[in-house]
Amino acid sequence: MLRWLLDKVTASSPEGVRGFAGAVRANMAGSDEETIRIVVAIAGLLGTVAYADRRYAPAEEQRIKQELARIEALTPSGVEAVCAALRLHIVDISTIEAPLYARELLLLADRELRLEVLDALVDLAAADNEITVAETNLLRLTATALGLTQADYNAAQMRHRDKLTVLKK
Repeated sequence: MLRWLLDKVTASSPEGVRGFAGAVRANMAGSDEETIRIVVAIAGLLGTVAYADRRYAPAEEQRIKQELARIEALTPSGVEAVCAALRLHIVDISTIEAPLYARELLLLADRELRLEVLDALVDLAAADNEITVAETNLLRLTATALGLTQADYNAAQMRHRDKLTVLKK
């Protein structure tokens, strides 16, 4: 349904975004197109959350590596390559492409996977021991874009309630 939109936006996207998707694709040899699209979307959302506060902290990158390492089709060198592409293209990924990643997962992933991704995104936001207002706002929007509810988001962030900066003031 939204594939035409993704193809159109990807074709007109900056070289950086195509380079990011290309880095993921290059490190998933033998994977089918749908799996590659899902991994691009997950990695893109991870990058988007990591950069929500306009800092890409080492603790956040380490958490991204842990999440990407769970993907069977990515080797350790593939995880490193994807993270390098994220670092290089993080601004484009987190601004231009962010809505498309959520739409791709809404289209291609079942509710269980989307909930798992939301959990990973919240865990990532908490990786540097604080979840900023910018990260909270992005996570809430992303949960909605993933077709999930406010209750789903609340359940995911409850594990990290002590890291919410808005509650620390």
